[in-house]
Amino acid sequence: VIPNAVDPSKFTPDPAKRSADGRIKVVVVSRLVYRKGVDLLVGIIPKICRLFPEVDFIVGGDGNKLLNLQEMVEREHLQDRVDFLGAVPHSNVANVLRQGHVFLNCSLTESFCIAILEAASCGLLVVSTNVGGVPEVLEPDMIVLCDPNVEELVEGLRKAIERQEGDNPVDPIDAHKRIERMYSWHRVALQTIHTYDRIILEPPKSFLQRLGCYQRLGGFSGIVACILALYIELWIQFVVWLQPSKAIDIVPDLNPTEHCS
Repeated sequence: VIPNAVDPSKFTPDPAKRSADGRIKVVVVSRLVYRKGVDLLVGIIPKICRLFPEVDFIVGGDGNKLLNLQEMVEREHLQDRVDFLGAVPHSNVANVLRQGHVFLNCSLTESFCIAILEAASCGLLVVSTNVGGVPEVLEPDMIVLCDPNVEELVEGLRKAIERQEGDNPVDPIDAHKRIERMYSWHRVALQTIHTYDRIILEPPKSFLQRLGCYQRLGGFSGIVACILALYIELWIQFVVWLQPSKAIDIVPDLNPTEHCS
């Protein structure tokens, strides 16, 4: 699997940007919509603020669930514990992340989540819902995975906060180097090139071989894939019958060197 990439040069740690008074900052940078688990965040923030008087939240982002968060802050009298930044341009995300110790991702669905890569690259310990491809993104000591419910996420945050306050916090420089090694654009580009080179060298599969691959998906998905493949193959054969390939003019390849001379 070829992963997404992050530009490590834009997401570098800077512990000096963290609060000088020793307070722990939990950062949330996300679209504030249902899919991003904002309803969970509404339940998490008051509980964490009661458990840890020294912890504050920085919330960056906008969306139709922002009002829910603001109402919770008013109701719980947490105006001095939660800082709303509004929509954060991507060019400024790193500056926000550098202020934090822990990054919180409450997404209900997620294919990869580039945001947790950016946070880890800036040296934050990540707490995230255990959904989609998230468990495959970071090494175990860089992330605390939780089921998508308030109780599990509060417990995950508790572990992360206590670790960052204890004797074994995340080393921001080491975390950055590890992300750079695993997810730099250079490495992902090389993986992409190697994959295409391997595919080009493989002989093309016959229609029956491709049907066998689709069937191995299993269950209903395999049946649907086979039906779609059969439909597409029949359509291609019909088009070839209407317009035989031998009747189509082929444009010859041009050699740029010869053309210029």
